[in-house]
Amino acid sequence: MKLDEAQIEDLTGKVFRTIVSNGKDGILQSELWKELDLTSRDGSRVAIRLERRSLIRREKMLENGRWTYKLFATKLPIDTASVENAPCLTCPVEHMCSLDGSYSPITCTFIENWLISSLDLVNHKKQDAEASK
Repeated sequence: MKLDEAQIEDLTGKVFRTIVSNGKDGILQSELWKELDLTSRDGSRVAIRLERRSLIRREKMLENGRWTYKLFATKLPIDTASVENAPCLTCPVEHMCSLDGSYSPITCTFIENWLISSLDLVNHKKQDAEASK
């Protein structure tokens, strides 16, 4: 069955989202085709299309005695967790804040309290993970 342009675009989006969801580890082409129930031919065409758009890169590799490609997203979504709830984003004196000003990030109690609570949260998660082992 030949796919029309709309179906190819839909498939391209699904393939790209799957590659992105595998993060820095990437995914073997053969695994991707099985996961999305694609023929090797359709899958390869979509991968080449994504590569031409500079959305993915394909690395040739030997897997179980056979040559294949591993697919990697060229740009992954940014993890904003490290700045979520940062006090600077909603600070009432941010417009007066500078390194040498009367309000400074060096002496800011808002930042200090945020860092302490963030570190406490990280440590708590680590303890929970270790306890569940």
